[in-house]
Amino acid sequence: MIRILEYGAVPAGEIFSRVEMSANVEPIVTDIIANVRKNGDQAIFAYNEKFDGCVLDCLEVSEEEIQEAFDTVSPEFLDILRTAAANIRAFHEKQVRNSFVITQENGVVMGQKVTPIERVGLYVPGGTAAYPSTVLMDSIPAKIAGCDQIVMVTPPGKTGKIHPAILAAAKIAGVTRIFKVGGAQAVAALAYGTESIPKVDKIVGPGNAFVAEAKKQVFGVVSIDMIAGPSEILVIADGKSDPAHVAADLLSQAEHDKFASAVLVTDSMALAQAVSQELEKQIPLLPRAEIARASIDNNGKIIVAADLMQVIEVSNEIAPEHLELMVDNPFDYLDGIRNAGSIFMGRNCPEALGDYMAGPNHTLPTSGTARFSSPLSVDVFVKKSQFTYYTRSALEAIGGKVAAFARQEGLEAHARSVTSRIGE
Repeated sequence: MIRILEYGAVPAGEIFSRVEMSANVEPIVTDIIANVRKNGDQAIFAYNEKFDGCVLDCLEVSEEEIQEAFDTVSPEFLDILRTAAANIRAFHEKQVRNSFVITQENGVVMGQKVTPIERVGLYVPGGTAAYPSTVLMDSIPAKIAGCDQIVMVTPPGKTGKIHPAILAAAKIAGVTRIFKVGGAQAVAALAYGTESIPKVDKIVGPGNAFVAEAKKQVFGVVSIDMIAGPSEILVIADGKSDPAHVAADLLSQAEHDKFASAVLVTDSMALAQAVSQELEKQIPLLPRAEIARASIDNNGKIIVAADLMQVIEVSNEIAPEHLELMVDNPFDYLDGIRNAGSIFMGRNCPEALGDYMAGPNHTLPTSGTARFSSPLSVDVFVKKSQFTYYTRSALEAIGGKVAAFARQEGLEAHARSVTSRIGE
């Protein structure tokens, strides 16, 4: 059963405790990365057989396989994918940044040039589960940014095939190449390249503890989007909220995995108790009841605070991945929310809208990192270069100060690189 905690009545460490992943996968991942670097495709084929139970003779998904999958998916679901893709595209097109130039009267020209990252890698979880939503969310912003190549990796099933819905989503989103490999070995292949899989410049996308650890270890060789932890939801709800809706929304994240975190913060003890009872009613009805039960019992909590202002402060301290503002006039409280990945406003906006259809991205900062980081966006897939141009007269006007600044820092060669041009 979920814990109910009264803010101020229990230690702060209990209120703000986070889920700890117990498995130490670092040495295993280190060995996998080293093997892929040394043996390339041969290592990938071996890991596919070991971890996914399939023997392959080719890692890349062919155009025929993509078309076959596309033809397999129902027209109704293809329409849903296209609608979701259109919404995601419309939202992310507003994020595009332009280069700029500043021209001054003395002949100085400065600016910033925005350039797409040339080749990006997209990790999509697969195997027993299929997440076509991740394909859309992570590849459409890259496409909008103008990346030349979007290389997708996803683990195959035991038959050696990729789930048709994933391939259909990839075709709709415009993914360039797709490879049948998952886990830490997929991240290693993207970071260092193999005979079949091209080396990329950036890796994005969620995954299990092995994938997260691999991304951490290859960072610096390539860029990454973030280190994603277990899924989280925090619901802010007042006493007028429907406990059945609150419980359903908490369970929408609890069913992800046993490490997922579902938290309600409210100013109503009556609502807290009603939601606890609703959870007990709803959990047995879920196909993934065992996972949801473990998540709620081990990581779930209801925090009862004095009023909505204190509720918001608790939320800011937790800095959740997903935040629901289940109150009247939610926009009145929006400015007070400082730390959250994605915010769902009002009583008719369940977090599941953001997972699939609304348009804002669902690849979000977790584990409190919303205090300093942001959702996946078009910005993730571009880099920025600065440029500066000075005429001789412009350099003469400022050169003495530049040289003096350099000498203040004890860097005489810096100073002379200026004075040699202006005759000082």
